[in-house]
Amino acid sequence: MKKVLFVLLCASVALIWWGKSGNTSAKSAVTEILKEAGIEIDGKKPYDITVYDEAFYPEVLANGSLGLGETYMANMWDAKRVDQFIYKILTAKIEDTSKWQRALQYMQAKLFNLQSKSLSKEVIDIHYNLGNQLYEKMLGPSMAYSCGYWKNAKNLDEAQYAKYDLICRKLKLEKGMKIVDIGCGFGGFAKYAAEKYKVSVLGITLSENQAAYAKKLCANLDVEIRIQDYRDLQGSFDRVVSIGMFEHVGPKNYDEFMQVADRVLKDGGLFLLHTIGKNESSDACDPWIRKYIFPGGVLPSIAQIATASENRFIMEDWHNFGPDYDKTLMAWHANFNQNWNMLSQDYSPTFFRMWNYYLLGCAAAFRARDCQLWQIVFSKNRLAPQYQRET
Repeated sequence: MKKVLFVLLCASVALIWWGKSGNTSAKSAVTEILKEAGIEIDGKKPYDITVYDEAFYPEVLANGSLGLGETYMANMWDAKRVDQFIYKILTAKIEDTSKWQRALQYMQAKLFNLQSKSLSKEVIDIHYNLGNQLYEKMLGPSMAYSCGYWKNAKNLDEAQYAKYDLICRKLKLEKGMKIVDIGCGFGGFAKYAAEKYKVSVLGITLSENQAAYAKKLCANLDVEIRIQDYRDLQGSFDRVVSIGMFEHVGPKNYDEFMQVADRVLKDGGLFLLHTIGKNESSDACDPWIRKYIFPGGVLPSIAQIATASENRFIMEDWHNFGPDYDKTLMAWHANFNQNWNMLSQDYSPTFFRMWNYYLLGCAAAFRARDCQLWQIVFSKNRLAPQYQRET
C-alpha cells in the first residue's frame, strides 16, 4: 500500500513540475484538449473561455477537474456560459488529466468509511450550515433543496410543490399514517405532507440549523423534527421517505441504510428513495465537488442500490427525471445571482464564484446525462396490493 501511495505522489509531483516549468507546453496541451470539445481560448462563442492568468494552464493540466474549479474560483478564467462550457467538456468525453487524484480518492474510499457517524457531520458543517438566508433566497418558498418535477410546472415553486405531491401520491398517503422522513432538510416535505395529506411525520437531520428551521416551518402541525443519525432510527412507520439524502450515505453504508428502512417500515408499507444517481458504480466523486461542496458525497449506481435493497424490498417503480435537475439548478442559479447584493454582506467574492461554479457545473452534468435523478418506490411484503404507478 505504501508503495502505491509513493508512486501516486511521485506521479503527481512530476506532472505539476512539468506543467509549472513549461507554461508554453502546458498552454499548448490544454488548448489542444479543449479543441477536442470545440472550445477555443478567447473565442466568441458563449462556451469559449477567456484566460486571465497563464498559471491556469499548468494548474488544469496537473489537477484536472479540481484545478479547473479552483482556477475559476481564483478568477483565472471565465466564460459567458460556464454551464455550456462544462457541458461541452462532458459530452466530448475528455479524459481527466488528474487520474492520480481519482486513484487516491478511490483508495481512501476503499480503506475508510468516509460517511461514518463522526464524519457525516463534516458535510453538515461545511455545506448545510452555511446560513439559512442563503438557502431561503436560493430555494424559494418550498425550501426544497432537491430536484423539482417540471412536467406541468411553469416555475421553480410549482416544480417543487409538484415534486412533493408526486411523492405523496407515489407513497399512497392516507390520513392518520405515520411517516418518517430520513434527511428531512428544512422540513418542506414534512410540512406539505402533514398539511395536505393529514399524516404524522417524523423528520430526522444532522443539521442543527435545518432542524431549527424545520421546527418553525412545521409549527402547529403533526410533525416532529429530531437531530438524529439515520443509523439510530427506531420505531414503526407506515411509510418511509428519503429525499436527496442517500448521496451522503456512501457505498460502505448502503446496506445498513436499507437495513434501517426495512427495520422501521411496517409490513405492506412503502418506501420512496429520491436520489441523484450515476451511470457507473463508483466509490468516489468529482474531486472539486468533494473538496468544496459535499465532503464524503458519493452518487450511487443502479447496481449499488439494487444490491443493497435485494432480499429486503420489492422494487415497484423506478422513475428517472434527471433532465429536470438541469432546470432546477439553473433556477437556483438565477435566484442566487438576483439576491447576491443582499447575500454579499455575509459571503465573499470567492464564495460567489465557487457557488456559481457549483450550480452551473452540476446543471451541465445533468444536461449531459452524466447524472440522473431517480425516484424509486419499494414495497415490503409480497402480499401487499398491486402497486399502481403515479406520474
